[in-house]
Amino acid sequence: MKTTVPASRHSAQRPRVATVIMKRELGAYFSGPIAYIVTGLFLILSGILFFSVFFLQDRAELRRFFDNLPILLSFFIPALTMRLFSEEKRSGTIETLMTLPVTELDVVWGKFAAAWISAVAMLVPTLSYVVTVALFGSPDPGPIVGGYLGALFLCAAFSAIGLFASSVTKNQIIAFFIAFGISIVVSTMDVFLIFLPGSIVDFLAYFSASAHFGSIARGIIDTRDLLYFVSVTLLFLVLTVEVEQRERR
Repeated sequence: MKTTVPASRHSAQRPRVATVIMKRELGAYFSGPIAYIVTGLFLILSGILFFSVFFLQDRAELRRFFDNLPILLSFFIPALTMRLFSEEKRSGTIETLMTLPVTELDVVWGKFAAAWISAVAMLVPTLSYVVTVALFGSPDPGPIVGGYLGALFLCAAFSAIGLFASSVTKNQIIAFFIAFGISIVVSTMDVFLIFLPGSIVDFLAYFSASAHFGSIARGIIDTRDLLYFVSVTLLFLVLTVEVEQRERR
């Protein structure tokens, strides 16, 4: 007689499955050199932005660092996420994974959590900039707290974009450029709005990640800005699940 697993029990096991996948991805990522190369390059570029203001302009602030953070993350987060699905599809291990008692949502959620944690880990060393500013100046804590809070949401949105890009191709380089292209467009959209008719500027401005991040980084916590990042994150996670479901059929 065939036994079935109750739906409630399967739902209870889902977070556990996603956690296993997350730990697997984090272990694979941090056991190789890519994590440290990407983080090292990120810290070099972000450090140049911070210390050029600190030493050359003699200002103890993080404004320039936060102003350029969306563009930096547009490049570095795709480098973190490009392998998540692409490498498994190229090697064929994704087929083995999908034969296990897991759902596409389990896999996507686990991989997304790993990508987000990896991106946040890349930001952690930049807290030393906060210590430096606090030692040599009297910064307003509001924008600093807001900047890092916004960075968490920005990492989530770009991680979801990168995960989606990795799901649509077996080639990691193509996955990188798809994710970079989408991320850089939403990060630099403000620059191009000045060339557009005023009637559509307000509408398109809502899709600018830099505008929403900049608002939070000024210490203004607006639910519209948070809703934007949550919406972008969920949109690309749903698209990724849909891609995997179509390939599994």
